[in-house]
Amino acid sequence: MPPDGGRDEAVGATSGSSPRPPVPALPAGEVFTALGTSRRGLPTARARATLERCGANELPRAGRRAVWRQLGAQFTDLFAVVLIVASGITFLAYALEEPREVGTLQLAVAILGVVVLNAGIGFAQEYSAERTAEALEAMVPHTCRVLRGGERLEVPARELVPGDVVVLEAGDAVSADCRVVEAHELAVNNAPLTGESNAVDRTADPVATGPPLEARNCVFMGTDVVAGSGRAVVFATGAATEFGRIYRLAAAAPRQKTPLQLQVASMARRVAGAALAIGALMFAVRLPTGESPVTLFVFALGVMVALVPEGLPATLSVSLAIGVRRMARRHALIKQLLAVEALGSTTVVCTDKTGTLTQAEMTVTQVWAGDAPHSVSGVGYEPSGEVADVTPIREVLRVAGLCSNARLVPPTGPREHWRVLGDTTEGALLVAAAKAGLDLGAEEAAAPRVTEFPFDSARKLMTTVHKTGAGYQACVKGAPGELLARCTEVEWDGRRGPLSGADRAAVVAASDALASQGLRVLAVARRELDGPRPAQEEAESALTLLGLVGMLDPPRPEVTDAVATCRRAGIRIVMVTGDHPLTGEAVARRVGIVRRPDPVVATGARLDAMDDEALDALLAQPSELLLCRVSPEHKMRVVTAFQRRGEVVAVTGDGANDAPALKHADIGVAMGASGTDVAREAASMVLLDDSFASIARAVRLGRAVYQNIRKFLVYLFSHNIGELVPILAATFAGFPLVPISAVQILAIDLGSDVLPALALGAEPPEPDVMERPPRSRRERLFSAPVVGRILFLGGIQAVCVTAVFFWHIDASGIPFDDFTKDTPAYQEAITMVQAGIVLSQFFNALAVRTDRQSILKVGLLSNPALLAAGGFGVALMAAISYLPPLQAVFNTAPLDAADWAVLTGLGTVPLLADEARKAWLRRRAERQKEGAQR
Repeated sequence: MPPDGGRDEAVGATSGSSPRPPVPALPAGEVFTALGTSRRGLPTARARATLERCGANELPRAGRRAVWRQLGAQFTDLFAVVLIVASGITFLAYALEEPREVGTLQLAVAILGVVVLNAGIGFAQEYSAERTAEALEAMVPHTCRVLRGGERLEVPARELVPGDVVVLEAGDAVSADCRVVEAHELAVNNAPLTGESNAVDRTADPVATGPPLEARNCVFMGTDVVAGSGRAVVFATGAATEFGRIYRLAAAAPRQKTPLQLQVASMARRVAGAALAIGALMFAVRLPTGESPVTLFVFALGVMVALVPEGLPATLSVSLAIGVRRMARRHALIKQLLAVEALGSTTVVCTDKTGTLTQAEMTVTQVWAGDAPHSVSGVGYEPSGEVADVTPIREVLRVAGLCSNARLVPPTGPREHWRVLGDTTEGALLVAAAKAGLDLGAEEAAAPRVTEFPFDSARKLMTTVHKTGAGYQACVKGAPGELLARCTEVEWDGRRGPLSGADRAAVVAASDALASQGLRVLAVARRELDGPRPAQEEAESALTLLGLVGMLDPPRPEVTDAVATCRRAGIRIVMVTGDHPLTGEAVARRVGIVRRPDPVVATGARLDAMDDEALDALLAQPSELLLCRVSPEHKMRVVTAFQRRGEVVAVTGDGANDAPALKHADIGVAMGASGTDVAREAASMVLLDDSFASIARAVRLGRAVYQNIRKFLVYLFSHNIGELVPILAATFAGFPLVPISAVQILAIDLGSDVLPALALGAEPPEPDVMERPPRSRRERLFSAPVVGRILFLGGIQAVCVTAVFFWHIDASGIPFDDFTKDTPAYQEAITMVQAGIVLSQFFNALAVRTDRQSILKVGLLSNPALLAAGGFGVALMAAISYLPPLQAVFNTAPLDAADWAVLTGLGTVPLLADEARKAWLRRRAERQKEGAQR
């Protein structure tokens, strides 16, 4: 039967579509026939033909929009549409004017230029972020060893086909889903698929049909061989693998819009609607006066332009890009600009355990012997650290090291780390022995191994027999309960004697104490033998107990502080892992996720028994929550339930099993160094250093980005009031001309406002930004305090510039009906209005830098970019006032020193008023704090 000619219901399908028998239930010898191959592997020609028929062994690349589509999408944003409409109206007004004025044409071109500029900035930032993310290294190994026609070959992993016989050894990565047909102490790390950190044994024996990942005689793409060796037959490749199934699940999950996306879209709709409505209203109000419809059309356009913040899209994109660059310097790669802000609004972090909170490296932390524990410092596989009081436990570590098949490999380059070939548990024993000063190479030379009884899950022991100078010695390690039952003697502190009942009780108590700390516990024993080939029962009976070894997958050293920072920021952290509940809880306590004695621990089985209402009730509990033994579907369901409750959810993870939840979350955070490419593809942010601490730093920067967005929104919209109110006042006062023209408004919006707004977007985080609770998902970008501040500052500006305009008009002594565009007094008046707005905005920029702190405390000179940007705006205004070519475009006139003095004095009013407001808020907060203390 050809390799793709059947269906394996327990495991999955190949790249073909025909059914195939359930190979996990078949004896090893029948697997070859069922998959159309032999022990010698596929002939090369047949393998090539199968590759052409089934396709390459690789995951499909996620489809990306064409460049022209990405660029075109920048023009469909509602703000862009509003600006395009404004430009079209201006072109239409120019076409209808008699005589045509070049200023109107210049305005139309300028507005269209703003649209192109905004689109270019947004496209460049997103394109750059996506291409940087694509440069990350893929997870699936590039080559693997196979048998082709009985010859062992190394072939590209993408050329594996169903029916290939793969050779597996410790340290290999598995390149496809395979049925094991030979296993010699074979163990694999399934963490990328299941989240479980402990190695799992593989067997060649048939097993009952069941869930794919529970088939103990199968190995899967994306996992690693950590111990032993074996051979396996490929039955699924590419997208048909379990790895590919999760990839498809992640691809099907819709990408969620961030809170900022939703709020900016809402704001754009409101602003556009208000601009059009007020413009139409002003057109209707002035129509009965008998003015030319074209003139009134240009007037209405001026009103609309006054309400639309033309520089906002560019300012928003650049502000987010600044956040991206700041995060990149802190090892966080942002793939989507708006993900920066989403981080700042995060209320819940659902974090994986293995590889995210922990280092995915088993480490011995305690050795118990002689009724006393001995601590071992250092983490990971680097043999640097100390063992407290080595002498009493030297023999424990020597015997444990001899009873191991792993190998410790030092780094060969500056970017490499110490690593272990083989079982990670045995690797941890080797590292502990090295920390104790043992030279295991010399020990193995002095006591060479002569035979071995491999670890077996039934008896839970491993035994090696060594030749010593005095004869032969069996070195045994295994589960404490199993090994203790085989011991008759004990050797502690050089004292050897019978294992009494009190000794047994002490060993059990010590083992329980280590296990309660979340440690994996092994017992170590030995026995003197008469010959090199003892029976297994003889080698593993009448043993002398030496001690216990406790080890764990250690938390990353920086995680505890990061968790504490997130807690202070009001962010709830929920561990979501595929590991055992006791292991998960122990790690959670070490890093500070769990501090209370009674956390809620729910397993995947418990989640399956819950309906949505029960799950919502579980997540609503204020207690600390751990979710263990969960599947990718469980993670997605939990994320959806949190979002249903109004939470902004960040999900961290590194394995393919995390990808669906990463994509479905508001912000998915993948590991860059150890993560799978499936996880990195699904995430919005990639941690290049795999450090959970980078999340806390990114949240801080994300919150700063949102604060800065609000600052420049207050800055931009407050002067819109200053532009609109004079126009409305002139309308209702019966003045025939506008106090400020559309081209002047555009000059303010683009020439004087954009650079200060960008400088505000680069403000560093305020000191207490991580001491504040996260904002609600329901909180609007234009909240009541923000709108109130806009009206407060904008109202002061509007009163000042309106007063200046009518004061200058009244001082001329000319009746309203006699004013024309060429009247010098009118030109001077509209110049003062424009200059007044520019100067007041300069001081307004200083005012909005802080919410409550005085600008004097922050420092007037602490943001030199803002001062330079404000200075540029004032210089541009001076050029518009004094340079004849610009006077012709803007219909302005030169101002004298007295005019500038008056305008400067009025410009400081918003700053002084806001300082008074901040002082009042600070005093109120102090009184409230004092009242709470009393």
